[in-house]
This record gives sequence, C-alpha cells and structure tokens, in this order.
Amino acid sequence: MSELAIETTGTVLERKGEILYSVALMNGKVILAHLSKTLTDAKAEFADGAEVFLEMTPYDFDQGRIVAAHESGV
Repeated sequence: MSELAIETTGTVLERKGEILYSVALMNGKVILAHLSKTLTDAKAEFADGAEVFLEMTPYDFDQGRIVAAHESGV
C-alpha cells in the first residue's frame, strides 16, 4: 500500500469467506478485511477473537487489509 496507508489493529469477529473477515476496530467500528497477498499465499486463517494488524486507506474506512497477526505478549 502507498505511504497514505493507515495502520491499526482490530479483532476478528467472524470469517466471511476464504480470505474475508469481519473485524472490529479499536473504536468499535466493524469493517470487512481481506488477507494480504502474503497471508493468502501462506493460507493463513484467523479464529474469532484473534488480534490482527490492518492497513486501510484514508479514502475508504469500510474496508481493510489484514497484514499480520498480533502476537500476544509482545
């Protein structure tokens, strides 16, 4: 994503498809987020309640890209 990317964290609420998840942001907003190409190629899956790192554009606050899992205890 370009330098305009907004980086944030969220909590997976529900899996919607093979690479699509419903994710709650820290402010309570629920968005649809898809896996990044790297995570898709790695066949990553996230359980409900998993903490994830997201990238969003400043042009669309209803979608995001999951770029990594949030490691607990870090």
